[in-house]
Amino acid sequence: MANQIPEEVIEEIRKANDVVDVIGEYVQLKKQGKNYFGLCPFHGEKTPSFSVTQEKQIFHCFGCQKGGNVVTFLMEMENFSFYEALKHLADRAGVQLPEQEYRKESSLSGENQSILSAYEWLTKLYHHLLKFTKDGKAGYNYFKERGINEEAVDAFQLGFAPNVKDFTAEFLEKKGFHQQLLIKAGLLSLQDDHSVTDRFRGRVIFPIRNHLGKTIGFGGRAIMEQEPKYLNSSESELFQKGKLLYNFDLAKRHIRKQNEVILFEGYMDVISAYQAGFKNVIATMGTALTENQAKLLRRYVDTVILCYDSDNAGLEGTYKAAELLRKTGCQVKVTNMENGMDPDDFIKQFGAEAFDNQVIKASDTYMGFYMRYLKKDYHLNLEGDRIEYVENVLKQLAMIDSPIEREYYLKELSNEYSISLDTLKDELNNNRQEAGIHKDKREKNRYTNRGSSFTKQRKLLPAFHNAERQLISYMLQDVNITDKVQEEIGAAFNVDEHKIIATHLYAFYEAGHPADVSLFIEKLSDQRVKQLVAEIAMAPVLEDISDQVIHDYIRIIRAEMSDKVSVKSLKEAQKLAEQQNDPIKAAQIAMQIIEIRKQWEQSN
Repeated sequence: MANQIPEEVIEEIRKANDVVDVIGEYVQLKKQGKNYFGLCPFHGEKTPSFSVTQEKQIFHCFGCQKGGNVVTFLMEMENFSFYEALKHLADRAGVQLPEQEYRKESSLSGENQSILSAYEWLTKLYHHLLKFTKDGKAGYNYFKERGINEEAVDAFQLGFAPNVKDFTAEFLEKKGFHQQLLIKAGLLSLQDDHSVTDRFRGRVIFPIRNHLGKTIGFGGRAIMEQEPKYLNSSESELFQKGKLLYNFDLAKRHIRKQNEVILFEGYMDVISAYQAGFKNVIATMGTALTENQAKLLRRYVDTVILCYDSDNAGLEGTYKAAELLRKTGCQVKVTNMENGMDPDDFIKQFGAEAFDNQVIKASDTYMGFYMRYLKKDYHLNLEGDRIEYVENVLKQLAMIDSPIEREYYLKELSNEYSISLDTLKDELNNNRQEAGIHKDKREKNRYTNRGSSFTKQRKLLPAFHNAERQLISYMLQDVNITDKVQEEIGAAFNVDEHKIIATHLYAFYEAGHPADVSLFIEKLSDQRVKQLVAEIAMAPVLEDISDQVIHDYIRIIRAEMSDKVSVKSLKEAQKLAEQQNDPIKAAQIAMQIIEIRKQWEQSN
């Protein structure tokens, strides 16, 4: 596939997309030295082991060993074909891909591609009807009455499905879509008399987009006498509510920039906040937060602000979401709106500035929220309930890492319930000991180079193995060193994977390519070799390496090869002595072999 696209086009696209920027759209990266670190998106972890280097335009995870360049990352992350990854990057950078020159490939089935196309057509149709036709007037007026402005209508592509039984079916059939596929996709509903109707007719439409900005489902709200009031697309391979977050495609760059996200329960809360100037806002799909969604947010941010409705249902939802987010490693803050208000109502009644100052910036810490949440279960005018409440707060407070935060809430409890601070501290320390917490667990610097620690966890490599890896790391960044190595030892490396890399690297430079690890990885076809190259390229190297050091590496590699040849020859001689019934000679040869192996162990 790669060969069908002009090499200079691939190179232009790759260079136009900085690997840190692209990966930063999926992972919260923090700079440490020359590299960037974050939580690996390919395996679960709480301590960052995923490294990205801007200088070499590659990534590598010291935990799961995945690595490569910007194209490789998208192919792994999105399950893209090579063409899809390249097309995504081309669109992102505004580079024209000459589509006529190659066959399009897709990781999606033909059926799912058709469903996406149908959703795209309907998104445009429903949006047009809402804004420019009499049929959409009722929907337009609904949004206007809810205080939604034109900019937000366009940004969220809000629409209206006419209350006409076969309008959508006829429109899509004229576009060439099969009726059975549209029923399966949940766009049409099959009636008892075998007729079909628009699933969303008579409703305002909220297109639900995936993180790439593609519409994969609709949320519909009835504005006439219809049941149910809210209706979503049916679950499918493309549309899974538990894995999606509303507005994530528009919000993710703001989330990454602010390192904070505001999580709502509904579409209208998001839209109201968005048009009030809050861009880092998302919502669940009318369901409780899932583990998948919590893990997704953890990759992007440290802090999640929960802004649910202030009624009892909202309070319960907040508690469950907070617990789930904290398990994934997120810092949680919780807003507090009085009088049963929801965020949409608050913004409309009091305005953006009040929402920012009185709700978002005034958010409670998790512990502050927990104390408020717990109070609803107790009659605090009763002595027994007060004691039980304080005991339960202390159990939760014992799990807090920050000594300052623990001290703050202990003083609050002491003042509110007239209990001595020393008594509360003793009880809290007992709870910490029972939970097996003996010291502050918080890591002072989570985003550090994890490469060295992961290396230590592995079996120590022999000297020749390390020499080969170090030599290859220098060869990857210097054509002259590669020429010297090729002249001295060719592909005579002791490790098979290293032989493969060296052979490819010689051919790469002979083709006139510059020293460019990212481009070299692009030319490799074996995924395992790609990952190994990325891992080796991440190794720290001296900027000014001397000829003597390179010579020493070559000497170690040659010595290992020579010893292997010597042992092989000696084994053959030993076998011959045994065949000739000469046990003394065979024993002497065996001692020579043992001596050589001892020397290996000492040198390794």
